[in-house]
Amino acid sequence: MKIAIDGPASAGKSTISKLVAQALDFTYLDTGAMYRATTYLALQQKIALDDAPKIAQALAKATIDFQNGPENDQKVFLNGEDITEVIRSAEVTGLVSQVAALPEVRQTLVQQQRQIADRTNIVMDGRDIGTTVLPDAEVKIFMTASVLRRAQRRYKENIAKGMTTSLETIKTDIEHRDYKDSHRAVSPLRQAEDAIVVDTSDLNIEQSTAKILGIIRQKMN
Repeated sequence: MKIAIDGPASAGKSTISKLVAQALDFTYLDTGAMYRATTYLALQQKIALDDAPKIAQALAKATIDFQNGPENDQKVFLNGEDITEVIRSAEVTGLVSQVAALPEVRQTLVQQQRQIADRTNIVMDGRDIGTTVLPDAEVKIFMTASVLRRAQRRYKENIAKGMTTSLETIKTDIEHRDYKDSHRAVSPLRQAEDAIVVDTSDLNIEQSTAKILGIIRQKMN
């Protein structure tokens, strides 16, 4: 079974998708982490971020792996290096939309994502899962929240990590990322026609998870 969860940055997709997968005993795949890993790879190898052929070539030689951590958290590895934290840095966050817009990069990663989905029951989250990666998914969710609420959530996460970016800066960054994600030429962020919208602006993590699990279980029955 394939469950696609799409939505804009900081809507809570990764956190809630992970909890949904755990509740259903499904595999969880964070496609955003794959694009972040690719961005980090390009920075690491000093490849210009608009040089799509070179990034795709480096990506084809690289290995991106996911492993469950000791507290059921998901770790991300690039060529054996734990990059879980570094790919959430402000630098990678600010550049990932540019890399994710490259057709060659998307083609390579979408192929990998589909291969994983064909092998297991999966919950996959991202920007174009229901529209491009898994258009045949049995359940499609489009998670959203107001820009202010998403900025507040990211601000709290940053404070917990010792990062002191202002709320206003985060809000502006999210607005810019929304625009870039929804206006890119290849697989832009948009709601699939058959997706169910879940607005999490006024819902906490537990409420959001319960709502989405309810939708999925209704479909399963």
